[in-house]
Amino acid sequence: MALPGEAQALRIIGSLLSEWLGTSALALESSQKGPDLVAKGRGRTLLIGYERSADAAAIKSAIEQVTTSAARAGRQALPVVAVPFMGEVGQRLCAERGVHWLDLSGNASIRANGLVIVVGGRENRFKRRGRPSSVFSPKAARITRQLLIHTDRALLQKELAKLADLDAGYTSKIVRRLEVDGMVERDDAGRVRPKDFSLLLDAWSEDYAFDKHRIVRGQVAGRSSDQVVRRISSALKAAGAPHAATGLSGAWLLTRFATFRVTTFFVNEAGIELLGSEVGFVEEERGANTWLVVPNDEGVLHGASTKHGVRCAHPAQVYLDLLAHPERAREAAVELRKRLLPGSEAR
Repeated sequence: MALPGEAQALRIIGSLLSEWLGTSALALESSQKGPDLVAKGRGRTLLIGYERSADAAAIKSAIEQVTTSAARAGRQALPVVAVPFMGEVGQRLCAERGVHWLDLSGNASIRANGLVIVVGGRENRFKRRGRPSSVFSPKAARITRQLLIHTDRALLQKELAKLADLDAGYTSKIVRRLEVDGMVERDDAGRVRPKDFSLLLDAWSEDYAFDKHRIVRGQVAGRSSDQVVRRISSALKAAGAPHAATGLSGAWLLTRFATFRVTTFFVNEAGIELLGSEVGFVEEERGANTWLVVPNDEGVLHGASTKHGVRCAHPAQVYLDLLAHPERAREAAVELRKRLLPGSEAR
């Protein structure tokens, strides 16, 4: 569904509030100053700021708007941010500032004395076709990846460009956008570092799409999943082919948490052909125990290291990929994040 204009969006908000609060208990008025909409019901006044975008910068702006209006209005006023669809990052920003929220897709979190509206699980009704230019697009995400790899220090912009293998101008553009979005900050020397490690990782995970890589599913014979991992690793290593384990197999190598059945490796097209001849990889969707992933950007291999004799993607990359995997992937993601991604709490 296409994004509605502001007037239509405010009508949708009014309709949702009428449904949740009861038509007789609700009075709505548009606001020329301060919030975009004021809703009154059950002894409360909801001061609603609407944003067409749900990125961090837009939500932070809306939070400032509604909290300022609520402070002026008094104790019975509730600051509420509304967007087409509220993701995890937006929910977190609102929770940190004590701001309530709702979205046009029908989800909400409004909790106050005498008024509780909690609705979850409704899908985004406004997904856009394609993927707009983003600081987390495959190429641009190299910047975020390096910032999450080098958590022990801030990086000069030219150093960041070199590590990410990007030109200075493009790096400057992406860093500036991350800065505007409140994701990174600079020190007096101009060095860049994440403003909030957890927020940056959450924002990236919300935008990341594992299925945008080319995923070839198939089978490799082996007595155990660990043997399959080592057969694949040995063949690729012997041939000098670029590769790294990720997903559940990557998490196992990094944390030894959660056994797995599906083995996943980043490889290139030549690597897939090699594994066909060297370890008998056969492409077959049904019953697949091996996913060979041709990445949409070589940056996925940045920060890779050897664990237990096997080349493994960086924990941040493995975490992102786990979110699209089956079996105990979610549990493995929580454990990996807790152990290996400093300053980041699993959510």
